[in-house]
Amino acid sequence: MLLTATRIPTEKFERGTGWALRPEGACRGDVCVPLSVGAQGDEVDVAPLAEQLGMPIVRHSRDLAALGPASLGGRALTSAEAPDLVLPDFAGREFDLRSLRGQKIVLVAWSPY
Repeated sequence: MLLTATRIPTEKFERGTGWALRPEGACRGDVCVPLSVGAQGDEVDVAPLAEQLGMPIVRHSRDLAALGPASLGGRALTSAEAPDLVLPDFAGREFDLRSLRGQKIVLVAWSPY
């Protein structure tokens, strides 16, 4: 999940990560994690919440970061399934990687550094 702010709407966090924020904590399927820091109103402070859920954050700059999926003990992914990814295409329209499900694809990523 790409982040352009440290505080995001709770709905966006839930949609992008699959975690539902409830009074008892963050829940996904049968798993609930009690939280000491959670949603405050309609917004989430991503960094402390991600730390509690074992989700890595990689910062590109002050204005751009990537939030990774939760891992087991911080060492391994819980599955080899790619997370939902929606990015703009060259024409600026949103492209959902899920639309290619069931097909073999090659993802190429490039960075100048």
